[in-house]
Amino acid sequence: MMPLSMAKEGEPNVIKKVGGKEETRQFLENLGFVTGGMVTVISQMGGNLIVNVKESRVAIGKDMANKIMI
Repeated sequence: MMPLSMAKEGEPNVIKKVGGKEETRQFLENLGFVTGGMVTVISQMGGNLIVNVKESRVAIGKDMANKIMI
């Protein structure tokens, strides 16, 4: 397992765990980051990520990406 922030661009990954406080987990789940779901990093700039999750593009910061384990 590794954090989403370390994923290679363009490579589909399965979300294994979403960490953080309850409100953080709920926020990420509402965006589509659920255990067992697929996520693909589209681009990475300055630690911030643009990812494809549930057929939509989402921009997240490095701190949030570190809470999502793949």
